[in-house]
Amino acid sequence: MQRINKAKSPTPGRFYYGWIILGGSVLAMALGSGISFWAFGLYIDPMEQEFGWSRAEVSAGFSISLAISGLCGPLIGRWVDTRGARSAILFGAVMTAATYVLLATTSSLWQWIVYLSINAVFRQLMFFIPFQALISRWFDRRRGMALGILGTGFSLGGFVVLIMAFVIDEVGWEGSFIFSAVAVLVLFLPLSIFVLKNDPSDVGAFVDGESGEEAEERRRAGPRQGLTAREALKTRLFWLQAGAMTLFFFGVFGWLVHQIPFYESVGVDRSVAAILVTIMAAGGIFARLTFGFFVDRFQRVEIAAMGLLTFLTTAFVVLLINSTAPGITIFLIFWIIGSGGGPLLEPLLITRSFGLKHFATILGTLGVVETIGIVLSPTLTGLIFDSTGSYDLALAMLAAALATAFVLFYFASRLPHPVDAMKAPKPT
Repeated sequence: MQRINKAKSPTPGRFYYGWIILGGSVLAMALGSGISFWAFGLYIDPMEQEFGWSRAEVSAGFSISLAISGLCGPLIGRWVDTRGARSAILFGAVMTAATYVLLATTSSLWQWIVYLSINAVFRQLMFFIPFQALISRWFDRRRGMALGILGTGFSLGGFVVLIMAFVIDEVGWEGSFIFSAVAVLVLFLPLSIFVLKNDPSDVGAFVDGESGEEAEERRRAGPRQGLTAREALKTRLFWLQAGAMTLFFFGVFGWLVHQIPFYESVGVDRSVAAILVTIMAAGGIFARLTFGFFVDRFQRVEIAAMGLLTFLTTAFVVLLINSTAPGITIFLIFWIIGSGGGPLLEPLLITRSFGLKHFATILGTLGVVETIGIVLSPTLTGLIFDSTGSYDLALAMLAAALATAFVLFYFASRLPHPVDAMKAPKPT
């Protein structure tokens, strides 16, 4: 592995506003992921009991919603690249809250699917793409570390599961959606109006808190480089990375959606299952920080991704062999290590391979491809359980997907970064 030059530290004695941006972004990621991705498994059993839907039908609502939001990714990315992340977050938050209120009125399967789909689109506009783009714009030399800290927000979302489980037990699934709407408005509105800024120049600062001299040196080195989404799509590297990330999310999302039902299927109490999710989230905080710290020191993110996939694949194999307390314990250890860098892979792959200039648009385009894995995995996992009464075959399927992603990342790691050709000095 090739090492990158040691990063320069920001000029001492000056506080960099980017850390405020990062802190607010972590809180937003925690709430946004906690009331959606982490908590979705809590709704499966109540919706089955309330309406008599199958597990596959409930999961299909989640999968279809993610598919539609994924297809909107390029448009959301274009918004962020042209109008800025701040406006996307503000508008997305208002509309996300409104769709949570809609979800509280669900009375049929078609409403469940449609309302979830609308909700997922505005959630995408509210927190995932905008915050990834925002942090990538505020941090350069320490981008991996900053994205690692941002990723802890996703892990902190696991703690929200305990709150959501309590809310559902007290006021039902309808009340929990109203609670989610209020929580979004309380956090995201003041954050987007008073705290977030699209660019360091908005507060008279330079990227990474550099001095004017350092910023001028960077400017002389060349303008911000980057391929367009159309140019990225023409490269073999994009499609290898996209295929690998699609399989990565196939393996991860199937588990995230069904982890609580899985624990219940092997005799774990619902409240204990929620605690296990929280433990996994807590461990993920340390894992993400560690991954973010080390990934800045290596040029090929794909190699790091292969390491993560080794742990994740092993985790599912362990759970297949032993789903009792010892097996679950070992599974959690491997899963925490393997999933630690997950949220960092996309932004790091894109910035290293295709540059920052059209980052959000390329991220949204990548999301369209990844949607295939995100959609199919929870639905197929639910169908397998409905057909067999067990998650064993589903776990084997998820492990196989992750192992295949490992192979694709290996081939991707052997290709050059297209953006490097744009940085190369022109012959004189």
